[in-house]
Amino acid sequence: MTILLQDVIDEINVIDDPKGRKQPLPNDALIAKYEDAIGFTFPDEYKVLLKTVSNAFVGYISPFTLNEGLLEEYGDLRVGADEARKVGVPQDWLPICEDNGDYYCIAPDGSVRFWDHNGSSSESWPSLAVWAKEVWIEEG
Repeated sequence: MTILLQDVIDEINVIDDPKGRKQPLPNDALIAKYEDAIGFTFPDEYKVLLKTVSNAFVGYISPFTLNEGLLEEYGDLRVGADEARKVGVPQDWLPICEDNGDYYCIAPDGSVRFWDHNGSSSESWPSLAVWAKEVWIEEG
């Protein structure tokens, strides 16, 4: 069964009504600022997730957020990426979520890989949509 990102977005919006969210969603200009600041071109699927549900609260984990002004605060993508690099996450992996010192990252092939605080792990998901469904929604 194929898991589509739009189906996952729809499910997240049922679980956490967008009308109640306080954090504004990023636009293309803010996403471009973060790409420049981090030195990483974001995959299109990730940009869609950022612009639609990156401010949702589902379970106990949440994707990193993007903040106007590139604020250096907990939960911010830039801060998360810096912290992930300090513990050895490869430069070509894009950290998208932190969980107790461990990181979920988009790998160059578009899969989502898990980086354990002790180092690389074999855990992975074939796409961002599958990760969001199986980890963010179902495990959270």
